[in-house]
Amino acid sequence: MTKIRVLLADDHAIVREGLCALLDEEEDIEVVGQSADGLDVVEQAQRLDPDVVVMDIGMPHLSGVEATRRIVESNPDTYVLILSQHEDDKHVLDALWAGACGYLLKRDAGADLIQGIKVVVGGGAVFHSQAARILLDAYLQCECAGRVDSFERLTSREREVLILVAEGYTNQQIADILHVSPKTVDGHRTNLMHKLGLHSRTEVVKYALRRQLIDL
Repeated sequence: MTKIRVLLADDHAIVREGLCALLDEEEDIEVVGQSADGLDVVEQAQRLDPDVVVMDIGMPHLSGVEATRRIVESNPDTYVLILSQHEDDKHVLDALWAGACGYLLKRDAGADLIQGIKVVVGGGAVFHSQAARILLDAYLQCECAGRVDSFERLTSREREVLILVAEGYTNQQIADILHVSPKTVDGHRTNLMHKLGLHSRTEVVKYALRRQLIDL
C-alpha cells in the first residue's frame, strides 16, 4: 500500500503530538516530519517532498500563509491543508490565495482532518462551513465588482505554462521549453487551472484569448 506522506507544521508541540498520534492510527497515512517554524517547514517540504503539508497559520519567523505560498511555488506536487483556530475572512482568503487546497479548524480536527487529507491528495478541496461561506461571498463579490483578478494570483511560472498550454503544447514539449520535468509541468498546470476555476484545455484556450494572452 502506498501511504500518503504528511508533514505537520504547528508551533505548539502538544498539538503536533496529538495530530501525529491521530494520523498514525491510519494505515494509509504516514507522518514523515514535523515543524514548529515557518522557515523550517518550507525547507522540510523541499527536502522530504511530502504529499500533504498540514499547516497552522500562526507560525514563528514565517507565517503559515507565506510558507504555503513558497511551498506551492517550489513543490507543485505537494498540497497544503490549513488547520487553524482562525475563522475570519482575512485568514481564510489569504491562505486560499496563497495556494492552500483546504481550510479546516482545529476544533474540528479528527475525522475531518483525516478525510481532508485524502480529499486534497485526490485533487479536491475541503473547507469547514465558515470558510466555504467566506469563499463563496468573496467569489460573488468578485463576480459582481470585478475587483479581484485570479490571474494576478498565478506565479510567473504558472503564467508561462498557461500560455504554452493555450498555444497547444503538450506537457513534454512545455517541459523541454522550460527545462523542467513533465511532472513539474503537470503540477503547475493543475495549480493554475484550480486557481482560475478552469476544467479543460478548451477552457484554458478561451481564458487566454479573453485575456489576450495569445492570438488566434
